[in-house]
Amino acid sequence: MSAEQQIRVFIVDDHQVVRMGLKTMLESEPDIRVVGMASSGTEALDALDNLEVDVLLTDLHMAEMGGDSLIMLARRSNPKLHAAVLSNYRSDQDVFSAIKAGAMAYILKSALLEQVVGVIRDVHQGKTVIPPHIAEQLAQIVSRNPPSAREAEILQLVALGMNNREIADKLFISHNTVRNHINSLLEKLGTRDRTEATAVAIKRGLVRVNYD
Repeated sequence: MSAEQQIRVFIVDDHQVVRMGLKTMLESEPDIRVVGMASSGTEALDALDNLEVDVLLTDLHMAEMGGDSLIMLARRSNPKLHAAVLSNYRSDQDVFSAIKAGAMAYILKSALLEQVVGVIRDVHQGKTVIPPHIAEQLAQIVSRNPPSAREAEILQLVALGMNNREIADKLFISHNTVRNHINSLLEKLGTRDRTEATAVAIKRGLVRVNYD
């Protein structure tokens, strides 16, 4: 497999043993390449400015900057960046904080290598891997104001991973119209971004996504 076809992963963890262990394990997979590592969120942000990264894999609790803040800032600079959290902590508050920041997945460090690799591949494809009880919490904050028929149609396409331009072309509407509908959807669903909106929509049965 050529370098261009590999999933480019950046690892952030304040323990060198963890970073090196993850790098060794991930690079044993032919479709994954670790393009960089950092021991803190601040160091990661500096490095990410100069690298092409597909998936950011970060710890949650770190001294200088938490993984949730890192994800939020990194995705602000690069909205196409996909992020996953790998942590020792399993509390609802930790998971919810990561998802709210824009993480598409939350994995425990006790997970098997196959699980970590599978999540990275899923996240790279735009899929969310969220614990069911967290998806339930997200669903509970949804506004009672339901999406319009057009918004529901757009929400389905968002859940399938389509960007604004692709949605506009498919529905024969302008890019600005799509953007306005999505902003309305985020407000109605009580969410901050597409990832969170998709999680809520799937939980509520507003969309159906078949990845087979």
